[in-house]
Amino acid sequence: MRRFITITALFCVFIGLGVGWRWHAYVTNTESPFEEVGIELNSLMPAPIRDWGCGRLKQTFGTKTLPPYGCSTGDGKAWR
Repeated sequence: MRRFITITALFCVFIGLGVGWRWHAYVTNTESPFEEVGIELNSLMPAPIRDWGCGRLKQTFGTKTLPPYGCSTGDGKAWR
């Protein structure tokens, strides 16, 4: 039983690191803010982390680009 718990915990850590790495790669990319997987991961993050990610995307792509889902105001045309 102890071995099962250890393996499960390691599996969860690796999954968490993988998701975290993928999200960070999305918010620091310089190609496009409209990558589907990155948008979904960012929208699932807690508010302070999501706000930081949206700030990074806004800093990289500027206000001339429409914001991706999760980083926009209610009308979808302006950055938060």
